[in-house]
Parts: sequence; C-alpha cells; structure tokens
Amino acid sequence: MPFRRQTGSVARKPPIDPVRWTPPPIDELPNFGPATLTIVPVPGEGPEDVVVDASGQLWTGLVDGRIVRLSPDGAAAVVANTGGRPLGMHVALDGRVLICDSHRGLLALDPGSGALDVLVRDIDGRPLRFCSNVTETADGTIYFTESTSQFHFEHFAGAVMEARGRGSFFRMNPDGSVTTVLNGLYFANGVTVTADGSALVFAETQGRKLSKYWLSGPQAGTVTPLAVHLPGYPDNISTGADGRIWVAMVSPPNAAAEALAPRAPIIRKLLWHLPDRLQPKIQPQVWVLAFDADSGEVLTGVQTARPDFGTVTGVVESAGRLWMSTIAFPALAYADLRDLG
Repeated sequence: MPFRRQTGSVARKPPIDPVRWTPPPIDELPNFGPATLTIVPVPGEGPEDVVVDASGQLWTGLVDGRIVRLSPDGAAAVVANTGGRPLGMHVALDGRVLICDSHRGLLALDPGSGALDVLVRDIDGRPLRFCSNVTETADGTIYFTESTSQFHFEHFAGAVMEARGRGSFFRMNPDGSVTTVLNGLYFANGVTVTADGSALVFAETQGRKLSKYWLSGPQAGTVTPLAVHLPGYPDNISTGADGRIWVAMVSPPNAAAEALAPRAPIIRKLLWHLPDRLQPKIQPQVWVLAFDADSGEVLTGVQTARPDFGTVTGVVESAGRLWMSTIAFPALAYADLRDLG
C-alpha cells in the first residue's frame, strides 16, 4: 500500500540518483530455528521499535505517529502523537522516552504528561530527514543515527536503490550542541551502548554489518568492525542483561536488488518509477540474532516464518522475555529467553 500522510494524500516518490555499488559478500551464520512466540496486538500499524522503561512498561511508536505504552500483559495506552513517523526509541536516564521521528527529528517525551520536546530538528542547517535510532551513555551524552539525508521513512527503498553512503552518526552533547561523529554510512540504523560502556555498537542496514565506535581506551574515537558480511539486513539493536548485542534482522538480502547494484544506474532509475507491485520485495520472517560484544560471534537467535508476524525491526530483553517489533504487522511478539539459550 502506498504511504499516506495524515492528510490522506499519497506521498509522491522523490527522484533517486543511483550509483554503481558492489554489495558485500555473505558469510553464512547458524540457523537457530523457531521459538514459541506470543503475539501481542497493538492499536495500530507498524510498531517499528520497542523499548522498556524502569518499571517494565513497553513503549513503541505507530505509523500514524501515536506513541503507545503497553504493560507486559498487553494492556495499551496512547500517550502522545508525534505528528510524524516514530522509529527508534530509547528510555533516557531521567525517564524521558527519546524518539527518532523521520519527519520531526529527535524528540523527547515526558511519559507522565505526554509532552513532546524537539531536541534536534536540523543538522548544519538542513532538516534531519531520517532519524533512525538513539541511545544515551552514562554521562548523559545522546548518540543517534540518520539512515539517509535524502529520504523520509516512507521512501526508504529509494535510499537502498541509490546505494549511496548518505547515512550518519551524531552526538548530542549535554549542553545541547550536536557533533557529526561519522558520515558516509550505508543506511545507518540501530545503536546501543555496550554493557561496560566502553563502546557503541551500530548497524548499517545496507552495508550488512555491525561496527563499534570506541568511547574509551586506546581506540577511543575510532571505529572497528564487530560483525561483517551478514546474511541479512540488521535494523534496531539493543544490549542484553548479559552484555550480548541483540539485533533485529529485517530479512535476507533481496537477490534481485543486490544483483542490480553493480550494474548501470539507469536500470534502477527506471525501476524506481514502476508501480510498487513491481518493485523488489522482502519476504517477511521472524529473525533475531545475539552477538558477543567483544568477538562478534553469534551466540543464539530465532529464525522462522509465520503468517501473523515477521519483518522484525526492533528487539529488547525484559523480565525474561525477548520482545520484538515490526513494520509489517499491528503487533509485538515475545519469546521466553530460557528457550533461546
């Protein structure tokens, strides 16, 4: 279905400017198989991320802008509406819910009153167009990603077809100033702090890799690879209680789309203007992986297909459960962590 803004009009596709690009190779990983899932309906479509506050309440954002709080048993309450498209979220040290919104920028929600504050709207004089995920370090510094500076969420496929490194990684200092940490990223996405606070792990969805940005030690201020050549597209990520890095894997690579990337860009320009039904598609499945934060070794995960849930875009541990979110269904889901090892 074409994306519709709240006015009811269909968002017109912007032009794309593709370049030749060679996708990374694929290193196969273990298939950990299915797990027993409990599906928890939410009052709307596309809960893109899921986070947990100090009291164990779940938070997610829907495609129509509503921010929803859920109890662990699934009772839901709408707390606010961003007026845009909320994506990645994080519960800050002071209890506020930080929200990346593709149309509004980086926001902060007071969970008691529902009041929303805009923390970052512009980067160096241009709009923050695709704020993707956000986290906070122990000293109150906020780090967030922008998947692409060219497109909003509803046209994320345009960024993939362009195959340009238009993603970035930013730091918001405690005084409110914003610094560019990294740019030239291939669809920057999830970001989380390692359990020991020494580094941030961040995902590049199109690059199919996880990297570490070091905050302390001899490598401070540098980037090192954690897991590369992934056999799927990583999205939002989180740090588990034992320090493992949980990664929502949206889908395996689309063979047709990746085969076109090294070929003449005009092919993708023409394809972009075809009806959506003729565009390359991803196959919904339930797929999450846990990586060792030091070695990048895959520790455990879930991979299965089912008709009522899939295209996982967010993942978080809470009270013995592994919660998952999605852009494709009006629901969250969880598995028992004891079943995953």
